Amino acid sequence: MSGLLLGAHVSTAGGLRHAPARGAEIGADAIQVFTKTPNQWREPTLSTEEAEAFREGLTRHRIAAVVSHDSYLINLASPDAALRRRSIAAFVGELTRCRDAGIPWIVTHPGNYMDDRDAGVARNAAAYAECLHAVDGPSILVETTAGTGTALGRTFEELAELRSLLPDGVRDRVGFCADTCHLFAAGYDLVGDWDGVWRAFDRAVGLEHLRCLHLNDSKTARGSRRDRHEWIAEGTLGAEPFRRIMRDPRFDHVIKIIETPKADDPVRHDRRMLRRLRAYRRGRATAG
Repeated sequence: MSGLLLGAHVSTAGGLRHAPARGAEIGADAIQVFTKTPNQWREPTLSTEEAEAFREGLTRHRIAAVVSHDSYLINLASPDAALRRRSIAAFVGELTRCRDAGIPWIVTHPGNYMDDRDAGVARNAAAYAECLHAVDGPSILVETTAGTGTALGRTFEELAELRSLLPDGVRDRVGFCADTCHLFAAGYDLVGDWDGVWRAFDRAVGLEHLRCLHLNDSKTARGSRRDRHEWIAEGTLGAEPFRRIMRDPRFDHVIKIIETPKADDPVRHDRRMLRRLRAYRRGRATAG
């Protein structure tokens, strides 16, 4: 991998093969995709032709890094046996499609425990292990969450606990994705205590396990427990945390993906957000 590894979540409308060109259109060298409709249980198979066209597109458009994001319906921590089995089947399907497409990383939200937190963490870890044993190849990146309701993943300690419960044979295929909006909404002070937040992450989880960053400003205040993304430097986080991310050598080799609002013109808004972040890297302000 090379360059800034900076990009956006891009549409796969019309097929996965179209995603690399959409990444190139916004000036990305990294992309995130859905391999299926994220709010439906339907599990499509990925044809050999589609997978090969996607791989070829990554090379042709010089996309240096790609991650997928799993379905919003999956809840591997659920106490409901039927939902949990359905979620496991869906996650195995995601791993299989990513293996076939050559996508090495899957960003995954920890589940909602619904009943008891400790039991939910154990169920989530056991389900990850079952799925990883079922499909060789791709690794998973457990995402930090805002902690709404009974969602797991609000604290670094909870993330570390989840990974520690996985067996040795698959634990090395589990890393993390930190979302700036989620961290701030969960209470981590990226504005006033930047170094302290990352020291805490390193102590609990280990920065070597951080493989992806979701760069999103927040519409809501620190500690709100609400996941509401805003354009970079136009929310409650402001510009400074993003300047620091773009200039901090610890994150040079971490994939950076924006999930900022698309509004009425996804290409224009993604381009201007990526331009803004690259300007922070160069040390210049931008009004774009």
